[in-house]
Amino acid sequence: MTQKSIAAPEHKAETGASREIAPAFAEFMHAFEAFKQTNDERLAAVEGKAAGDVLVEERLERISEALGDQRRRLDGLLIGKARPALGGAGFAAGASGEHKDAFHAYMRSGDDRALRALDTKAMSYGSGQDGGYLVPHETEAAIGKRLAALSPIRGIASVRQVSGAVLKKPFALTGPAVGWVGETAARPETTSATLAELQFPTMEIYAMPAATASLLDDSAIDLDDWITGEIETAFAEQEGVAFVAGDGINKPRGFLDYDQVGESAWVWGKLGYVATGVDGALPASDASDVLIDTIYALKAGYRQNAGWVMNRKTQAAIRKLKDADGNYLWQPPASPGSRAMLMGFPLVEAEDMPDIASNATAVAFGDFGRGYLVVDRTGVRVLRDPYSAKPYVLFYTTKRVGGGVQDFDAIKLLKFGVS
Repeated sequence: MTQKSIAAPEHKAETGASREIAPAFAEFMHAFEAFKQTNDERLAAVEGKAAGDVLVEERLERISEALGDQRRRLDGLLIGKARPALGGAGFAAGASGEHKDAFHAYMRSGDDRALRALDTKAMSYGSGQDGGYLVPHETEAAIGKRLAALSPIRGIASVRQVSGAVLKKPFALTGPAVGWVGETAARPETTSATLAELQFPTMEIYAMPAATASLLDDSAIDLDDWITGEIETAFAEQEGVAFVAGDGINKPRGFLDYDQVGESAWVWGKLGYVATGVDGALPASDASDVLIDTIYALKAGYRQNAGWVMNRKTQAAIRKLKDADGNYLWQPPASPGSRAMLMGFPLVEAEDMPDIASNATAVAFGDFGRGYLVVDRTGVRVLRDPYSAKPYVLFYTTKRVGGGVQDFDAIKLLKFGVS
């Protein structure tokens, strides 16, 4: 089979995925119109103080679920369309062909002689016997791009690559003393700034995809694309949990793991929150007021790039809210690939955010690009293991990732509690 015959089906599949996006977006918008009509019926019954129609409530929940499902399907189509092509002439032109060929030989047969000739055996940071080989740079870049599309917090946070095990970032607790003086007045000596340091250690995340001998023997299989596709979801799911609620022990520290205080008592090192005033719920009337309070708890310099983060259940509850003029606070994306909007700010759906419950901080709002930092240590390593699960060949794939809050002023939380 020629290279041309291999590439052709991939091109057709991509074109087919592109054709699916427009009708999927149209279905999503149609579902949102049905949702608004049904919710208006429910609100009219509530305002008329009539008993709630169970059938209307059930229909509203079904439509809301369908709306969420269609949004995720649309996101999946957009991610598939945006995936970088790892095979073909474009890849070969920019790749280190020698490293790529050597890596493929190792993947298919375990022959690492060419890799040894190119580079010394890559040992893991904590344990030398774990070993492994670096994947080609292009494959590592493709993994990073796909993770940014699949991992919601990574997609909005700052991402920095480092070559060491820990990123140390200094920050000023107090600035130098300054003041106004006359043209000929004496200048008093200024005190120096007080500095402290944030540390972001990188922790190991791993996946272990399995391959059959027939898959490895098939020369038509693009091994770069295969291993990227196998590990992307596993890495993204683990990252998603850690970036939201990780405890920082052998994993990144999530922003919800930091100490939380009421906004009036906020100090550096803690995240401020606005309380709804109702235990485990939004206020029964003027619920939009607490959202407005959350928006304006954030300083003006952060608001221009701010956005909401919540899970789908919380989004479903907020989607029903209207402002005083009868307009829905939640608005669908204006076009395929854009985000839904809540009160004029983009909304990111992160399934690892907590549900609405007593004293839960189920909604976050802020400039995550300035507030949260993801640290990637360069290099994705693969260790071939043909022995542990015979007749399958396991590929122990690891990368090192860290993360944490870098600006405690840039993220605010909405707490579903009295205070």
